[in-house]
Order: sequence, then structure tokens, then C-alpha cells
Amino acid sequence: MNEGSGTVYSDDPRTPLLPLQDPIRGKWSFNSVRSILTLNNFFILLGPLLCGIVCLCVKLNGSGGGGDSRWNMLAVLVWIFTWWLTEAVPMPITSMSPLFLFPLFGISSADDVARSYMDDVISLVLGSFILALAVEHYNIHRRLALNVTLLFCRDPLNPSLLLLGICATTAFVSMWMHNVAAAVMMMPVATGILQRLPPPDSRSTLEKIHVTKFCKAVVLGVIYSAAVGGMSTLTGTGVNLILVGMWKSYFPEANPISFSTWFFFGFPLALVIFMALWTILCLLYCKRGSGQALSAYLDRAHLKRELDLLGPMAFAEKMILAVFSMLIVLWMTRNITDDTPGWGSLFDGRVGDGTASVLMATLLFIIPNKKQQGEKLMDWKKCKEIPWNIILLLGAGFAIAEGVRSSGLTDVLSGMLEFLEAAPYWAIAPAVSLVSGTITEFTSNNAATTLVIPLLIELAETMHSHPLLLMVPGAIGAQFAFLLPTGTPSNIVGFTTGHIEIKDMLTTGIPLKVAGVLALTVLMPTLGAHVFGTDQLVSNFQKAK
Repeated sequence: MNEGSGTVYSDDPRTPLLPLQDPIRGKWSFNSVRSILTLNNFFILLGPLLCGIVCLCVKLNGSGGGGDSRWNMLAVLVWIFTWWLTEAVPMPITSMSPLFLFPLFGISSADDVARSYMDDVISLVLGSFILALAVEHYNIHRRLALNVTLLFCRDPLNPSLLLLGICATTAFVSMWMHNVAAAVMMMPVATGILQRLPPPDSRSTLEKIHVTKFCKAVVLGVIYSAAVGGMSTLTGTGVNLILVGMWKSYFPEANPISFSTWFFFGFPLALVIFMALWTILCLLYCKRGSGQALSAYLDRAHLKRELDLLGPMAFAEKMILAVFSMLIVLWMTRNITDDTPGWGSLFDGRVGDGTASVLMATLLFIIPNKKQQGEKLMDWKKCKEIPWNIILLLGAGFAIAEGVRSSGLTDVLSGMLEFLEAAPYWAIAPAVSLVSGTITEFTSNNAATTLVIPLLIELAETMHSHPLLLMVPGAIGAQFAFLLPTGTPSNIVGFTTGHIEIKDMLTTGIPLKVAGVLALTVLMPTLGAHVFGTDQLVSNFQKAK
């Protein structure tokens, strides 16, 4: 024992070398760590345990046997979703579990499951992530954010206009990369602007109210704009990609949902919801007199100074913007309309959006950056930051959708949504979006979509409705995670800034969710019917066997 320090040393090898602290009392203890590990081990065992209980209950009820793939699929779903919800096993590893669970439970072969983890949609995501990493590496997103925000920061200061600039920039960035990445990129820019404001102790009571409210508006605007912007394009969020993949899997003979097809519906819808978001934030947080209270601390000089620090745009940045712009053009023109075929028709329909995405990403490894001899715009070392967890989660979603379909489990689970059969035509979109919008508050957007979409497809067949009339509201509703910090990682990004609380998210999120449901109610039967052809005969759509 060292009497001066009070530290006890022991020859027992089981004694920890460093003092452990209790997280609740400010000190760690060995028992507290052991209890955490014990709880995690319990959740690890809970997945296969619940899986076994489902299989046992099915046998006892006599409704199936060990060879009935429907009930085996249900048992596997319980296992996978238990691990997803508790995060007992890292999400990427859980996302790979269908690769061994499906063959072991006789649901599908190993080859069939593996194909779900690499198709055109996955290629689309992979190429987009590489381009997004290039944009982030060369600080192009920051330059874009500062330039756009600078346009909206005028003298005298109008907080509503500045808030519009911050939100619009975030939404635009989120259109071309994952919404979580957009929130992570834009939050430092937004909080950098807020750092210009004086500390709470130096403010008057009235000034403190205005500053506090504006800070809440900016943080909420960034996280919600990232979600809304991601609805516009296929690459903006994994939910849209899951929808497209399931549509292709269930209805291989139908026209695929291309990037341009989704954009013609998703962008107007996102624009309506975005304007509703800005209006709600202005009404709640940008009160009269806030401009005068903030004008002394927020000016164009601060933004201009940050922009000057980035220096002039280099050759590498210009080339990446050129490649990114070319990719957007290729996405938009591959398949324009039935009467006006795009460039994809030159290849007899053998190319997809993923083809263009990977092609443009490949160019980044060929074009020199003109900084150092032999150095290219991108190298594989930079690609180590590719979010493989999202790619694996998408693959798991496609595998689960295929397993639910091929096993016949949708026939069983669709009974959960039978109440929608009595809904009138105009009420289908809001009812479906409310169901998925409620589920997504308690699990990830992607997991909610993976669970709901197969059920909606089966329900659409029962209702003799166009499948996309239910699938699209279900997928978009799963992105309405506006109420809780745990609804999506973007919400957590904003919550960790310390500027917002749960009550702020509820105050803003409830009217925003209502606005989103109303927008779907109006646009899905009108614009959706034109873009997706939901007014076509249902007999034209035959599910894959």
C-alpha cells in the first residue's frame, strides 16, 4: 500500500491495474462494470432465447412445424430485431446475421441471401459514399455552406432569413449524401455561428430569451432539414433505397423506380415539408425584436472571415464538383419518361443508377489532384471511413424482405394492418404514414421500413390497390422521426449540442409530423398518381414467386 496516495497494490492478478469508477457516484467500481457486462450478455442471449420460444409456441399450437419456413422466418425476425433494438451485438454484425440464420433455419440458401447484399442499389450507395468522402476531405461542403449562408445574412440582420439559409443549405447537402452525414457536417457550421453570441451571464433578460430561442431554432433546423432534404433523392437516406430495393425484389417485371422518378415526387414533397418546418421554427423561436438583439453579434464579417480562411478553390475541388455534377446529370437523364428515353436506352436497359455512381467514383481514383506528383483525387486509404454499417444494414433489409416474401410470412403478418382495408382512397396515405411514423420513433428508420413495407405490399394485394400507394407513404412516414432524440442519429447530433431538450423536439416535431402527413395526404393521390402510376390497373403488377 502506498500511504501517500492511498492506493492499494495487490499481488492478486484479478485485481484491476487502474482504479475503476462508479458512473453514478462519479467513481467507477468493479461491480458496476460487471453489471453492465452482465446486462449486455443477457441481451445477447435474449435474441436466440426469444427465437426458441417462438419456435416452441408454434409447435405447441400445432400451427406449424420445424419445416414451416413462415414460422422459422418469424423466429429469426424476433432474434434479429432483438439484437437491433438492444444493440447487444454491434449493428453491422447483426446486419450480417441473415447470412447464417437463413440457411440454418431453412429459409433460403446461402447464395440467395448473399445476393441481397450486393445489387444495383448497394452499388448506388457505395459510389455515393465515396463521392461524399471526397467532398468532405476537401472541405467542399464547408465552402458551400458558408457561401450559401453568407447570401442570407444581411444588414440589418433578419433572423428568419438567416435561419432559412442554414436550413436550406443543410437540406441541399442532405439531398446528395446520407442525412446523418449531412447533420454531422452542418452542425459545426451552425454552432460556429452561434458561438458568436455572448455567454448567458452577460445577457439581459430580454436578450437572453431571444438568443436562447434562436439557438434552439438553428439546432432544430439543422437536424430536421437533414431529414427533410434526404426525402428528396434516393441517395439522401437509406429508407428510400430500401423502398426501391424491395420494389425491385417483389415486382421485378414492373418499371423500376429510378433516381429521376423519385426526384419528381420526392423533391416537391420535401419542399412543402421544408417550408412548413421553416414556418414552424419562425413562429416558435424567431419573435419580434430578435433581429435587434442578435444583430450586434451575427454579421457577415464573421462568415466572410471563415470563408477567406479556406482560400481560393483548388483544382481538386473543382474536379470533384465537376464529377459530382456529372453524376447528378447521369442520374436525372438515365430514364426520363416513357416517351422520352434517357441514355440508359442506349444500353438496352442493362445499366442502373449504381452503374453511374460507381463509374463516377472510379474517376476520382484516376484524375490527379495536382497537389503532389502521382497523387489522385482519392485513394483507398480515405475510403476506410465508408460507413459500412449502413451498407450492411441495407443488405440485411433486402435479405429480410426477400425472406419474409419467399417464406410466406407476409400472409400472416398482414393481418396486423387489416384495419386499413376499410380506409377510403384519400385516407390510405395518412393512415399508413401515421403507422410507420409511430413505429420509427422507437426504432431506426431503416428497421421500421424493413418491418412495415413487406406487410404493406401484402395488404395492397388484399385491398386490390397499387402497391406504391401504400409503400411510398410507409417509407416516407418512417422518416418522420421528429419527436425523440433516439428516433434517428441526426436527432442525437443536435441533442448533444446542449441547446435543445426533449420538450423542444416535441413542441416542434408534433406540428412538423402533422404537416408531413398532410403533405402526403394531398400529394400522394395527385402527384404520386402521375409519377408512380398508382392509378394503373392492379392486375399489371404480379409479385415475384
